[in-house]
Amino acid sequence: MVAPVTSTNNAQDSSALSSALGTNKAMGKDDFLKLLVAQLKNQDPLAPQDNTQFVAQLAQFSSLEAAMGTNTRLDSLTSQNQGLANTEVVALVGKTATVKGSLVTATGSGTPVPVSFTLNSGTDSTNVSIQNASGKVIRTIPIGAHNAGLVKVNWDGRDDQGNVMAAGTYAVSVQAKTKDGSAVSVAQETTGLVKSVAFDKGYPVLTLANGMQVPVSDLLKVESSP
Repeated sequence: MVAPVTSTNNAQDSSALSSALGTNKAMGKDDFLKLLVAQLKNQDPLAPQDNTQFVAQLAQFSSLEAAMGTNTRLDSLTSQNQGLANTEVVALVGKTATVKGSLVTATGSGTPVPVSFTLNSGTDSTNVSIQNASGKVIRTIPIGAHNAGLVKVNWDGRDDQGNVMAAGTYAVSVQAKTKDGSAVSVAQETTGLVKSVAFDKGYPVLTLANGMQVPVSDLLKVESSP
């Protein structure tokens, strides 16, 4: 005579299943297989596992294994694509890049320094200010009214008194206003030689010769250096 299944049997079943799963909360294909085997070992002898349910569980196991394999391959492809992208970014070293930013580099010889920015709307008055490392404005360049869009000017590398400024990095700020005195939004750009590329922040960061560091997403244009 077969002994009836009691709550004690159920408790033992639960214990066996818990032991099979272990303490890992993330259920993988191995855990699923352990669970399936433990379920078969501890099933009620008076009510064995239904064939339909058993086949369904096997199908779930197969789907889980296939999904995990797909994820592994996708992770591998992502790593390869990231490596290729990083290689392309490294190729920027030594080239002249235009990025979003406000720093320019003077040579100390009075050579014109290009300054560019984009106006969000038309202006009635526009002034370009050049500041030294101490934040002092050493040159103000009034360029009058301008339409919306890209504006390019040259700073001759001198201060308001005509003195040639020392070689180094200078900050550019733009004050743009409409006829009624309202400020106009300005997006500034800077051009410089790419000295290095870093990946320690999880994304590529360009370092220009003027000391500016910008994410590669701020890159606007790349040119071959003369």
